[in-house]
Amino acid sequence: MEKVCVMGAGSWGTAQALVLNQNGFATTLWGRPDEVKLIADERENRRYLPGLPIPGEIQLTSDLAEAIKDARMIVAAVPSQAVREILQELRPFYQPGTILVNTAKGIEIASGMRLSQVAADVMGDGILGSYAVISGPSHAEEVARCIPTAVTVASACEETAFFVQDAYMSRHLRVYTNLDLAGVELGGALKNIIALAAGMVVGLGYGDNSVAALMTRGLTEIIRMGVKMGGDYRTFTGLSGMGDLVVTCCSDYSRNRRFGILIGQGHSLTDALQQIGMVVEGLHTTRVVERLADELGIEMPVTRACYNILYNHVPVSQEVINIMCRAKRHEMEQLVD
Repeated sequence: MEKVCVMGAGSWGTAQALVLNQNGFATTLWGRPDEVKLIADERENRRYLPGLPIPGEIQLTSDLAEAIKDARMIVAAVPSQAVREILQELRPFYQPGTILVNTAKGIEIASGMRLSQVAADVMGDGILGSYAVISGPSHAEEVARCIPTAVTVASACEETAFFVQDAYMSRHLRVYTNLDLAGVELGGALKNIIALAAGMVVGLGYGDNSVAALMTRGLTEIIRMGVKMGGDYRTFTGLSGMGDLVVTCCSDYSRNRRFGILIGQGHSLTDALQQIGMVVEGLHTTRVVERLADELGIEMPVTRACYNILYNHVPVSQEVINIMCRAKRHEMEQLVD
């Protein structure tokens, strides 16, 4: 059996380890010592995926050199702001040609880089031929329980995309390929901002009309920014764009939506984060995208509203009024040059 290593023992990393193990790979799950010990003792990730046993054939380790030794594929399943750090740890042990899959959805705050750009910055440009990203509407809780799901794998190298597609594909997980690496990465990152906003209006007590309008206009913002940063506008109508937007804005599994609901209900940022208890990617993405929108001259009113609420302490209800009272527009305004 070919060996794969999943770096990151959270919900999504654990779910992917289960998928790859079921698909016949010799699977190693790497995490920090305290995480790995707990999972090894209980053969279950009770914090993130309670009730799902971890098969004995999945190896657990906190030794990175051991984890990736002889691996055909390495999966980085860590939060977006930890990607650079984890790749710096990986670099001394990485063997050229080993496929590297990123499953985080975000943009690096300090640099404004997409995560494939972070990978190239840390590992060298040669990594891009072996690099892929998986994105789409894929809550770990459902993937781990074999609930039918469809995702996209994107890579600059078609052969790499095909390998990852074959590795993940099953009766329960359908995998499409896409060569638009920038578009897939940006769709997965930008939708988290819109999910925060959707949660906020739910927290205010507004209804389906409000959420539907916000999601639709949010997709407009995603396309504006995504195309400006190198994505193909068609990608944003697919699984990694609209598909991920729908599930993240509407599902109770969505941390971004649940965080937004708490903010809309009047909780402080600190209190809301404590209640969620996991990384809320949209919180970081809002900050960097607001800055990029200014630099690139892109109009993003929903993103600006989220930024004002989270970082300038403007009341959510006031930002709703600000958006609703914006100047009249034609709906089919030009999105791309």
